[in-house]
Amino acid sequence: MKVAALLVCWLALASATGTLTPWDVFKIRYGRQYADAAEEGYRQSVFEENQKMIDDFNARYENGEVTFTLKMNQFGDMTLEEFSATMNGYKRPEGRRSVAQYTPEDDGFPRATALDWRDKGAVTDVKNQEQCGSCWAFSATGSLEGQHFLKTGQLVSLSEQNLVDCSNDYGNEGCAGGLMDLAFQYIQDNDGIDTEDSYPYEAEDGKCRFSADNVGATCAGYVDIPEGNETALLSAVIAVGPISVGIDASHQSFQFYDNGVYFEPNCSTTFLDHGVLAIGYGTSDGGDFYLVKNSWGKTWGTQGYIQMSRNKNNNCGIATQASYPLV
Repeated sequence: MKVAALLVCWLALASATGTLTPWDVFKIRYGRQYADAAEEGYRQSVFEENQKMIDDFNARYENGEVTFTLKMNQFGDMTLEEFSATMNGYKRPEGRRSVAQYTPEDDGFPRATALDWRDKGAVTDVKNQEQCGSCWAFSATGSLEGQHFLKTGQLVSLSEQNLVDCSNDYGNEGCAGGLMDLAFQYIQDNDGIDTEDSYPYEAEDGKCRFSADNVGATCAGYVDIPEGNETALLSAVIAVGPISVGIDASHQSFQFYDNGVYFEPNCSTTFLDHGVLAIGYGTSDGGDFYLVKNSWGKTWGTQGYIQMSRNKNNNCGIATQASYPLV
């Protein structure tokens, strides 16, 4: 931590004194090295275009035109097409839904204005899928980690690599993408999933090495939230816990999200390409939101989290394909 803090201070000082360009700072901060001068020149041009887009967007925020800000991050030298192909691995099969459907609970009592399952101990630290389309695995483990905690009182970090390597027979494709429901089905049939410690993440497809001796949690099935029903999704977040959700994350506004309530008018409610975890909700000056945990590390968004619009006609499809495991 001290080394990282010193690096940040040194980069800030060097940049302020003019000895480093923003491009230099980016390369040092994220350890970028390129094959040759031509490749670096191209990546620098992509970076500069992305930085201009970020600056222009944030000027709109200052003018009150949008409800969130953007920032440069580890994806700064990637085009939107490269970013989407590498980081977004959710694959939604048409027509596939669980037999078990969630019925919204309404006890007649006023609901709290906000909820954050981190405060109750049900959420593990933000993880990083790196350049592997395994978002579906991180969403699935996050939901099961929450349900396992709520049942046992033990918060156990579960192995995404176990799902990447071992659930292909269920329709998942490792780093090429997958679906949270299929991961839940694999865990149920497999009588469990290994712990993160025993089966650490490698960010690439590998040979299945599951061991029954290292099971960290089990699954008794899964439940789907009625498609497109935000009322049901909110009810599930309140009554059940962290919920796996698929979203449309195919926009530069998502690639470089920083802070605030994310509303993307160009989002689709049916084209879903990224799996994340809804862990709470609230309201701010930007409006109502779901608090969502991503799997791109803490340098993305607000320490790895995003506030996604709530009560905005299912913006980005957050309620289109939501589910949770049973334990």
